[in-house]
Amino acid sequence: MSARSVLAALPSGTFEVTPLLIDRSGRWLGRGETARVLERPGEEAAPGGELRPYEVAGFDVVWPLLHGPHGEDGTVQGFLTLTGAAYVGSGVLGSAASMDKVMTKQVLASAGVPQVDYRLITRHAWKNDPARVEAQAQALGYPQFVKPANLGSSVGISRAAHPGELAAALDLAFSLDRRVILEAATAFKPRELEVGILGNDAPTASPVGELRFEGLFYDYDTKYTEGRATMHIPAPVPPEVALQVRELALRAFKALDCAGLARIDFFYVEETGELYLNEVNTMPGFTATSMYPKLWEAAGLSYPELVTRLIELAQEER
Repeated sequence: MSARSVLAALPSGTFEVTPLLIDRSGRWLGRGETARVLERPGEEAAPGGELRPYEVAGFDVVWPLLHGPHGEDGTVQGFLTLTGAAYVGSGVLGSAASMDKVMTKQVLASAGVPQVDYRLITRHAWKNDPARVEAQAQALGYPQFVKPANLGSSVGISRAAHPGELAAALDLAFSLDRRVILEAATAFKPRELEVGILGNDAPTASPVGELRFEGLFYDYDTKYTEGRATMHIPAPVPPEVALQVRELALRAFKALDCAGLARIDFFYVEETGELYLNEVNTMPGFTATSMYPKLWEAAGLSYPELVTRLIELAQEER
């Protein structure tokens, strides 16, 4: 959906565009098969018609519109770096450090960015010393959130309200990742604020937006079921809160060595005035109605202008 939106927004005659789709098995499809699949949403790719990945070396700019593992985690970025192709978004370091929730927290702690308390649990520890893991969880306190360290879109996340719910939550998370993070819940249900960052070495922050939804947290079904969540731009928060969110987002973007774009999400506990950085998304959803483009639209930058600007940023020397 992101790819279709970007293709439709590209100014006519300005760019010569070659869409290339990678299917779920990891095959790089050729131009003809890619065009067929893009024109028919939901249709699977046919056998054959594959591209050799190194052929992307001939392109001036590559936009890896890939979300999550093997797209947003530095792996594709490393490959593109080897080919010598310029590409949209963060490099290997920024992508990998932002994707891994534990590394994100460690880097941002050194930059003085506030975050909720957490514990790192490995699959090996859970298998070999579950009593110690349970003690770590108890020390963190309940309720808590159990998350795979390297996934997005709330996949594999559970809320453990008490010790009896911990084992199932850990088993689910460990079925998806060998490293899991336990995060303390805030005393009150927080508001979810988001801000877009645009730029390379001199980035700028968009207005702050807010996501509102029913339920205890922003889970997968809520994210991808129409009508379950609403965006509010600008977020109805005090000016000093919006300013702090934008300043912290820029600090995080620079500390993680991000580039091009990122959507940075925060928890705002209105009752106490506390702000906590939740996560950094280096290739956020990019349809014309996604939060990141809508934030920049509120700043006066249209979707086609945003697309063009990101291609220009990819061509800048860093």
